[in-house]
Amino acid sequence: MKIGISCYPTIGGSGVIASELGMGLAGRGHEVHFITYAVPGRLKVHHPGIHFHQVTVPDYPLFEYAPYSLALASKIAECAEREGLDLIHAHYAIPHATSALLAKEMVDGGGLKVVTTMHGTDITLVGSDPSFMPIIRHTIAKSDSLSAVSIFLHDEICRTFRCDRDIRVIYNFIDPRDYQDCDREEIRSMFAPKGEKLLLHVSNFRKVKRIDDVMEIFLRVRKEMEARLILVGEGPELKSALGTAEREGVKRDVISLGHREAVNEITTAADLLLLPSESESFGMAALEAMACGVPPIVADAGGLPEVVDDGVTGFLLPVGDVEGMTRRALELLRNEELRRGMGFKAREVANEGFHIDRALDAYEDLYRNTLNNPETGK
Repeated sequence: MKIGISCYPTIGGSGVIASELGMGLAGRGHEVHFITYAVPGRLKVHHPGIHFHQVTVPDYPLFEYAPYSLALASKIAECAEREGLDLIHAHYAIPHATSALLAKEMVDGGGLKVVTTMHGTDITLVGSDPSFMPIIRHTIAKSDSLSAVSIFLHDEICRTFRCDRDIRVIYNFIDPRDYQDCDREEIRSMFAPKGEKLLLHVSNFRKVKRIDDVMEIFLRVRKEMEARLILVGEGPELKSALGTAEREGVKRDVISLGHREAVNEITTAADLLLLPSESESFGMAALEAMACGVPPIVADAGGLPEVVDDGVTGFLLPVGDVEGMTRRALELLRNEELRRGMGFKAREVANEGFHIDRALDAYEDLYRNTLNNPETGK
């Protein structure tokens, strides 16, 4: 198949999944064309079968805001006609799927198919905004096929948009080969030279991630033992977190690393992951921690219970239960046998239950059904 992929190129779950998916599809002999404004961080453009088409937005004084969605639609249409694309796989309803649907109308014959994968915030945040509700509802109705990254998100889509369409649930995934060659002890020596325990948090630092809870859990743990906190990512709540560290006199023990294209080496060095989010449509950070053999402590919210098996591969606690999360953290940090055993099981579940091959099989099946069904998109 000739597959176009449109996604956000920034560091984030959807961009990572789109990049890994594209490379996996290319590895199976498909021709994959990425259409976006920059090369996604995880994408290896030299990978055989991968092509990149950059979207440029004209800078005219007439436009107060750059019309990226229109520029994207034009580029998708151009690539679809020139390259003979069979379908566009759009990650996020807006702007990518909306632009792809416009491109479909522009392409001669209208035979281009649009597969839309919803990752979460396009539904849980943007979709709940009344100004975007009509266009997302239209995009969901007109896409040829739909998928969601968790059962939780599937149900949210149906509830929010009163949608009765078939939505395939295809979980996010990992490629075990990406997590095999990391030297845990060598990396730990960089972040914990005195043998401190290492806690990790990875996110975009929005309010929904409950960064204050992360900091409070770390402060409580640090009262009991020598520990350091690694923060990976950037966002509006990071400044507040670093301010808390300075006020509490632990600035030297809070390590902010900013955006990282691949966090597996850093994650491997950690003793546990903290992800107390108010909601997660899936919880990619938790899955990547599991793939590294690092137990995650997460909130029992959103799609996280579909990723983390409480007491087996990590711990699930109620949103805002800082005391309970601290207790579980100390339990793992004080019992190396428990931590290693849970980490081993977590890696096993990640490798088997969320293996990239499962996702590739599912997406290939979705593509074929879309292309072979003349009723899609009508």
